[in-house]
Amino acid sequence: MGDTCCFSFSLGSFKIFLERNIPGVYVLSLRIGNDTVEDFENGYFMNPNKQVNYVCEQIASDPKLANGFNAIGFSQGCQFMRAVIQRCGHKLPPIKNYISLGGQHQGVYGIPHCGALKYETCDYIRKLLNFAAYNSWVQSSLVQATYWHDPLNEAAYKQNSIFLADINNDRTVNKTYIRNLNRLEKMVLVKFNNDTIVQPRETEWFGFYAPGQAKKLLTLQESALYTQDRLGLKKMDKAGKLVFLSTDGDHLRFTDQWAINEIIKPYLVN
Repeated sequence: MGDTCCFSFSLGSFKIFLERNIPGVYVLSLRIGNDTVEDFENGYFMNPNKQVNYVCEQIASDPKLANGFNAIGFSQGCQFMRAVIQRCGHKLPPIKNYISLGGQHQGVYGIPHCGALKYETCDYIRKLLNFAAYNSWVQSSLVQATYWHDPLNEAAYKQNSIFLADINNDRTVNKTYIRNLNRLEKMVLVKFNNDTIVQPRETEWFGFYAPGQAKKLLTLQESALYTQDRLGLKKMDKAGKLVFLSTDGDHLRFTDQWAINEIIKPYLVN
């Protein structure tokens, strides 16, 4: 949200960073749309289910990925990339490790900073999320509504969320999602301890508010998602496939050396 694949000062620079630190690596920075303007706008207004289908096709058609690859997600792109793995991982080349940097895996309940959008647009989005997040029009038109998770109204969330409730198996258990996720060698979840954007920040580790209130937080291991193993995360955890990392920065703020030591060397260099 508020970024694009190819800005030289953000994701574009991370692509260059990976290429400099992993000799001979091929990095595909996914663009949703025909140019960076469309990519930016689609981060707010393109149905995530359509984005996931778009990316599945993009990856499947890239011959340079035919022997397998590692996947990295940034912010809301983390849950979108996880959906790619769950929904079409069995149709793609082998996905070895999945790195989630600041993802909102249990959704958000709080208004994010809107970044580069004009104030009027930010204010409109806030009003929509506060009062109409589960309206069908809002769900189909505003990306952030599709992972809005209201702990005070779990029934409405489960019934009307067109994206998050599905990929988290909150309505029904899709065994394909479980099988595809469990094919990973590692799923690395990175939480930013001083995150001022994501609310609650525990969602970056699959934690969230206990149902019925918005103060008490449950860890992944305390949640129904884990205890009922609705997504296979308990099985992955017991097998040592889940990795929980944290760093003392704001949202997506980390040093090059941290990324080299904690991400690149352990999970991206064969």
